[in-house]
Amino acid sequence: MVEWLAHPQASFYLVLVPAVLLLALGVMMVLSASSVYAFVRYDDAYYFVKRQALFLVVGGVLAFVLSRRSPKQLKVVAWVLVLAALVLQLLTFTPLGFSNNGNTNWLRVGSISIGQPSELAKLGIVLWGADIFARKHKSLADPRHLLIPFLPVSLILIGLVALQSDLGTAMIMGALVLAALWYVGASWKVIGSILGAVGLAVAALVITTPYRMTRILGFFNQDLDPLGVNHQPIKAIFALASGGWWGLGLGASRQKWGGLVESHTDYMLAVIGEELGLVGTLVVLCLFLVLGYAGFRIAMRSDIRFCRYAAAGITSWFMIQALVNIAVVLRMMPVMGVPLPLLSYGVSALVANLMGLGVLLSCARQEPASRAYLRRRRRRAGRALVTTAGGRG
Repeated sequence: MVEWLAHPQASFYLVLVPAVLLLALGVMMVLSASSVYAFVRYDDAYYFVKRQALFLVVGGVLAFVLSRRSPKQLKVVAWVLVLAALVLQLLTFTPLGFSNNGNTNWLRVGSISIGQPSELAKLGIVLWGADIFARKHKSLADPRHLLIPFLPVSLILIGLVALQSDLGTAMIMGALVLAALWYVGASWKVIGSILGAVGLAVAALVITTPYRMTRILGFFNQDLDPLGVNHQPIKAIFALASGGWWGLGLGASRQKWGGLVESHTDYMLAVIGEELGLVGTLVVLCLFLVLGYAGFRIAMRSDIRFCRYAAAGITSWFMIQALVNIAVVLRMMPVMGVPLPLLSYGVSALVANLMGLGVLLSCARQEPASRAYLRRRRRRAGRALVTTAGGRG
């Protein structure tokens, strides 16, 4: 194992293998968790899994393209992403925006939903911030250079998301901003000041919004309103508990029959626990741990600042969001409406996740040892081609 980890391409495959396994499991579990709801609502048990599979292909193509890009090209992509996210987020305030489960952070053209721009904004903040910090690395000791323009632009995007009643996503984005500042060496005074201001803003948004206050009260009093605010959390625990060690079997979930309405999205882990048991759940957690290790390994080994910051940011995005989702399912946090990366249904989230994986794979290929290995392999391939052509001549 130690020898394998020393291989120049180890980081690349440490990202690729767990990601592919999680994505494959995700498609299977979307089919299992959504089939009943899809049949009742759309008269097609395969409605959600077909969409997930289609956008898995779309996202996979984008991931492959991004994985072959150079850091210079990825920096251009970063600017395109953050500008696109800003424009699309503004469009949610026009007639193109619509509400879904109280969240108005959605876009559609005609009858076709094109997803949530906030998912693109997460990746945009990470990559654009990585480029900004890489360009200004010699000046980051000065708080003005550290915070401007990264913090104002990020706060605008986060504010637009929060105004559309998607506080859970806004908080994930805020966590990514704080993580990025910490990675580039921001002082605890700066981070603490920002965290305090954000905490006050979140508290104000919660206190002034009745349904958010109800969720908080339901979290602290878990016997409150078992058919209302605590219905989903209770059913999630029932699902996990009924799975035992080995689960009820793939497709055998009982809670997806109306108990867990969001079984294919926010509560995917509960269905995994019910059908695949504690063992299956632990396998999923281990895959996320391997992915997290690989991402931070890339960040530590890279000699390119952009790749270092981008890898750390993308890995933080996956790990923070996974931790929040798992904590909600286990009733360790209030309901926040945050999906499980790579596993939950959600086409915009899936495409954004895959694009992030593509960038992470590109950064893995840019590790010093990997660059040298790939150069040697290209030279050998070139010599073999010349030899073959000469022999035929």
